[in-house]
Amino acid sequence: MKKLWKFLPFVLIGVIYFTLTNPESAHAMHIMEGFLPVKWAVFWLIVFIPFLVLGLIRIRKLIALDKNNKLLLALCAAFIFVLSALKIPSVTGSCSHPTGVGLATVMFGPLVVSVLGVIVLLFQALLLAHGGITTLGANAMSMAVIGPMVGFVVYKLARKLNCNKSVSIFLCAMTADLATYLTTSVQLGVVFPDPASGMMASILKFMAIFCVTQVPIAIAEGLLTVVMYNLISKNLPEKVAQLR
Repeated sequence: MKKLWKFLPFVLIGVIYFTLTNPESAHAMHIMEGFLPVKWAVFWLIVFIPFLVLGLIRIRKLIALDKNNKLLLALCAAFIFVLSALKIPSVTGSCSHPTGVGLATVMFGPLVVSVLGVIVLLFQALLLAHGGITTLGANAMSMAVIGPMVGFVVYKLARKLNCNKSVSIFLCAMTADLATYLTTSVQLGVVFPDPASGMMASILKFMAIFCVTQVPIAIAEGLLTVVMYNLISKNLPEKVAQLR
C-alpha cells in the first residue's frame, strides 16, 4: 500500500485549494440551501437513510476483509471531493460540475458511494457553500445513490458485452455523472412545476439548462476516471484484482 501514498499529495493539494479559494456561495447543480420546501427536504433524507446504512455495512465488511482498504476508500472520497468541487459556468448564471463517483463505484460498488458521497456533500456544504444541509438528502440521492447505481449497471452490462475494461469504466463514470443531473432535474421539476405547461415541461427545462456544459464534462470525467483507475491498477494490481 506504500505505492498508494504517491497519489495523496496531489489529492490533498486539490482539497486545500478548493477549500481556501472557493468559499463563496455556489449556485451549482447541488441543490442549494433552503431551495427545497421542508416536506421535500425531509422526504429525500428519509429515502436516503436506508442506502446510507447499507453503505456503512458494506464499508465495515471491506475494512474487516483488509484494513488497507481504508486508504483506498479515502482516496476515492478525495477524488469525489476534488472533482465535484470544480464549478464550470453554465447558462443562467449557474454552474455544472463533475461528480467523481465513477472510481469508487467501479472499485467498491455503488453502496459504498452513498457513504463517501454524503461525507463529501456535507463538507462542501459547510466549507464551500456548495449545496446545503437541508438539501443534503436530495443531493445525496442524486449524486451518491442514483448516479452510482446507474453507472454500475452500465459498467456491468458493458463487461457482459465484452467491452474493454477502460471503455466500461469510462461509460460507468460518464453515465453516473449524467444520471446525477437527470435525477436533480426531476427533483426540481417535481417541486417546481411550470405554471403553464406542468411538471414534465419544468423537468425538461432544468435538464436543458445544464445540457450544453454537462455532456462534455461527463465525457471528460469518464476519461479522467479511466486514467486514475489505471494508475491505481498499475501500482496495486493485486489489490484491484481482489476488489473486483
